[in-house]
Amino acid sequence: MAKHIEVLYTVLEVLIAVACCLGNLLVIWAVWACGAMRRQPTFCFIVSLAVADFLVGAVAVPMAVLVDGRVRTSFYGCVTLCSVVVILPLASIHSLMAIALDRFLRVYIPHRYKGVVTQFHSWSIVGVCWFSAGILGFIPMFGWYRHDTLEYMEASNSTTITCTFLAVIPMPYIVNFIFLTCLLPPMLLMMVLYFYIFRRIHQQLRGHGLGGSESRSRSYYQKERKLTRSLAVILALFAVSWLPLHFMNITSFYGTLVPHQAFYVGILLSHANSAVNPVVYAWKIRKIKSAFKMLWSRYLLCMEYQETPGGSQVTNSTSTTRN
Repeated sequence: MAKHIEVLYTVLEVLIAVACCLGNLLVIWAVWACGAMRRQPTFCFIVSLAVADFLVGAVAVPMAVLVDGRVRTSFYGCVTLCSVVVILPLASIHSLMAIALDRFLRVYIPHRYKGVVTQFHSWSIVGVCWFSAGILGFIPMFGWYRHDTLEYMEASNSTTITCTFLAVIPMPYIVNFIFLTCLLPPMLLMMVLYFYIFRRIHQQLRGHGLGGSESRSRSYYQKERKLTRSLAVILALFAVSWLPLHFMNITSFYGTLVPHQAFYVGILLSHANSAVNPVVYAWKIRKIKSAFKMLWSRYLLCMEYQETPGGSQVTNSTSTTRN
């Protein structure tokens, strides 16, 4: 029975990995193909999140399968593999934080926003997000690992280990540092930020402080409300997908036995989050939806795609000429 569950887990991981790679690659391609989106800070941060989600499928899922006791490596090789698995959710939460701060500035300083958040600043922040995630994720490489496992290997003159996550990564690092310090506080801070963002938008749409051209201001905040709702959904899905696994880690850390099958469900749910995000982009964000349609019509149907004020229009890519 346990063998069947392990096989099912592996098959589901493979399916999730394929969905992560294809969906997020399409998101990156769509944003990059649209120059207008590529120059907007919000979509720079969305691309950063999509890259992290793509790497979940291309790197983290294969690593997670390998460190479930399927490969023998050196001790430090196992630590490296496990550290890579930790880095990507950190990169995701940092990208989500950048998105929330960007939304906050968009609604609180709309007239100064373009001068404060330039394209250079946006990509610099993306670089900081990934650099900080790498530093925090690779902390076990600098000594915060399971010393008892290494001592046992040295005592038994063993040079390799059957690589499992908990054999080399200590639970205090996962629970106290990664979750309680690096993931949970940013989640709570983002919830507060989104509360203030929606309150500000609500105040503006009710006419408090619109100033200048009221119709233009109302249109601006209506667009911001739509996009902010979509991005808040992304944050909510991240929390719903990752919190169960971390709650199981906390429960296990404080002495309550958690079935191994439950951890499989938690891991699958956390990885599935990266496959679901592109669906949310396509469903909720109009500009990305239009870019998807453009790519579909241009490269797969060999048609020309045009977006008109009244809606979308697709025309034949070939034209006829009069003799």
